[in-house]
Amino acid sequence: MVYDGDCCFCTFWIQRWQRLTGDRVEYVPFQEPSLAARFPELRREQLELAVHLVEIDGAVYNGAEAVFSAMARHARGQWLLDWYTHSPLFARAAEWIYRFIAHHRGLFSTLTRLAWGRHAEPPSHVLVRWIFLRSLGLVYLAAFLSLWVQIIGLVGERGILPAKLTMVAAREQMDAAKIGADRYHLLPTLCWLGTSDRFLKIQCAAGTLLAATLILGVAPAPCLFLLWLIYLSLATVCRDFLGFQWDNLLLETGFLATFFAPVQWLPRPSRAAPPSRLVLWLLRWLLFQLMFESGCVKWLSGDPAWRNLTALDFHYETQPLPTWIGWYAHQLPHWFQQVSTVWMFAIELGLPFLIFTPRRLRLIACVGFAVLQVFILLTGNYCFFNFLTLALCLLLLDDAMLKRCLPSKWLHAAVGQSDSYKKLLSSNSAGGLPSAVRQSRGWPRTLIVTLACISILTSLVQLSGLFRLRIPWPAPCVAVYSALSPFRTFKSYGLFAVMTTRRLEIIVEGSRDGDTWLAYEFEYKPGDVRQRPRFVAPHQPRLDWQMWFAALSDYRHNPWFVNFCVCLLQGSPDVLDLMEHNPFPNAPPRYIRALVYEYHFTDFATRRKTGAWWRRELKGSYLPEVSLSEHDETPRSSKR
Repeated sequence: MVYDGDCCFCTFWIQRWQRLTGDRVEYVPFQEPSLAARFPELRREQLELAVHLVEIDGAVYNGAEAVFSAMARHARGQWLLDWYTHSPLFARAAEWIYRFIAHHRGLFSTLTRLAWGRHAEPPSHVLVRWIFLRSLGLVYLAAFLSLWVQIIGLVGERGILPAKLTMVAAREQMDAAKIGADRYHLLPTLCWLGTSDRFLKIQCAAGTLLAATLILGVAPAPCLFLLWLIYLSLATVCRDFLGFQWDNLLLETGFLATFFAPVQWLPRPSRAAPPSRLVLWLLRWLLFQLMFESGCVKWLSGDPAWRNLTALDFHYETQPLPTWIGWYAHQLPHWFQQVSTVWMFAIELGLPFLIFTPRRLRLIACVGFAVLQVFILLTGNYCFFNFLTLALCLLLLDDAMLKRCLPSKWLHAAVGQSDSYKKLLSSNSAGGLPSAVRQSRGWPRTLIVTLACISILTSLVQLSGLFRLRIPWPAPCVAVYSALSPFRTFKSYGLFAVMTTRRLEIIVEGSRDGDTWLAYEFEYKPGDVRQRPRFVAPHQPRLDWQMWFAALSDYRHNPWFVNFCVCLLQGSPDVLDLMEHNPFPNAPPRYIRALVYEYHFTDFATRRKTGAWWRRELKGSYLPEVSLSEHDETPRSSKR
């Protein structure tokens, strides 16, 4: 390959191509004195206009054809030459683009520097994978530990929605419908094997142990698959309490990460096979979906709060579990809230497209997403959601970027011997990798391509639904989409499509005589107006979250809430463990009722005077007074 050695643009791309093709192509600047003797048929005026490729048999190509022929020496570049050879339209377009760039090399040299920086080598993502998988392990660890301390009160034998009753009802329905082995597909959970409190805890313990093993870097691929399986099992049986979008996001991220991880039992970044670039882009596509769909649902909903840029005037005080920083954010002036809303839309609707651009522009997207997630994390408690999104943002970086910002001791801990890592960063082609890496194996390409097809298909179906496009999808596509639905792994995303402008809180009270009522205090949701909003993430108090959703509708639309009140009347210790204060420590109350209050943040003057973070106003009854019947344990309305 003969090129212009005085052209910065040409030199940059020649260095990049050289990393890909290795020693299979020799790159020589036409300014080299010996070139004229070696190739007398090449004239200088021709070489100044375009690169030339001289084959071993003497054939000479120039322009786009020369570039594609050189790239075909690498497995990932063969398709370009095939298109050029078999598509005259593509060939003409490629040559026109080549000539246009060649005549404006100064401009494109500047654009190249801005987009790619000074790193000519193809990006490596070995260190990125190492950090991402451990970050994902930390998220899984937080998710399982958080659920472990609550699961018995939520779905235990004396919990709010007992898993045993769920599985009994499912078994009876499927037996009546004569559904055989397909029941395990329709209701994918390990709780078909048992629903005891002990078995539920075993699943949480297994998930915690596997997450710790993933953090240590032992057998990452098997660990990730088992983590996905166990979390799916618990999400299926916990029903309403694990039905949030971040639960689906964790399942999808964990499933895709299984194929992103090295397949060795004790992989080292300096010896493991490079991560699949196709799976890397599937994970980036997932981040694109998450951010872009979150912006789209807000705008497409037609909600006036979003259209008028007033949503943040309500958001901080009406979100499920605000922090004390959220109280301060609520005090900011209206113009600042409007500017913040515009900034949020710019990040969610504009920056996602930078994911598909060169490395420096992707860095801008990464920083924008990270700043948004940190701001959300500081003002509200969204369990592990923000941490998981930040982990996905890491995939927008490459190893060269991480080397600049990570301490050297972290790099040594990650890759062991720095020399082998330098060799790994120096090339991304099979010919340039260390021998130990060349001998290691990754996932079968057929499996990865199949996974990509399924992932892209389901996401396109969801995007068409989001934009209300009536596309007649082929029956096989619809069948695949329906078959995957129970696994909650390929889902759509988008939070706060409609902004809640009023904060209604349910206050549950108990009484022994029907005259004196004492309130149950929850651990984190607003109750006592003097209680400062707390930080609780990445832990998610699932009952507190469900109480926020219950207040948006009637109790008749929330059967779990009625069950919760029954558990309070029964004095279930497992359910009471989910509460911060039980006003009836010696015996359960005879009556239970629920009132609805409207809550608002106080201002600076009120808080200085009273010490209250909230002010509230009684709006009425949510659940009338109920008690247990004498002969069974179902609630009935109190005579009072």
